[in-house]
Amino acid sequence: MNNPQMITVPTGTRIDETAIAALQNALAAEHAAVWSYTLAVAFLSGSDEERARDDDDAHRDLRNLIEQTLSQLGAPPVSAQPAYRTPQPVTDSASAGALAVVAESDALAAWRSVMERTDDRGLRQAAMNALNSGTLRCARWRAVVGTPPAIPVFPGRP
Repeated sequence: MNNPQMITVPTGTRIDETAIAALQNALAAEHAAVWSYTLAVAFLSGSDEERARDDDDAHRDLRNLIEQTLSQLGAPPVSAQPAYRTPQPVTDSASAGALAVVAESDALAAWRSVMERTDDRGLRQAAMNALNSGTLRCARWRAVVGTPPAIPVFPGRP
């Protein structure tokens, strides 16, 4: 699980608009990941279902922290969409696992963008923590669905 104190913004901190936009994109990716895991759980069982529930919780924690951070910065957090388009229909455990890989990969790309678009030490550390934990989640799902390599050379890079 993620550290619940992961994103901390000292009172009076100013983060530029580019970093706020990247953080909003990370929030959008976290919303999509939560939605994706909620769908995937319906098609999984056993340890895969348990893993998906844990990963969903991790994304919910991140989502909540980003919303709190954006609010502290005076930026209204982007809302979740009512639904998201999946890259392929989710009809069984294999396609549910593939959806988890996509959700994690998209979140990794968003967090990498946050790290690249800020010089704020706390926000960069938060992005690095999210990249580290997301890379592990993605690797587990890539192994489940048999997508090599389990860990790409540059996680979060398209």
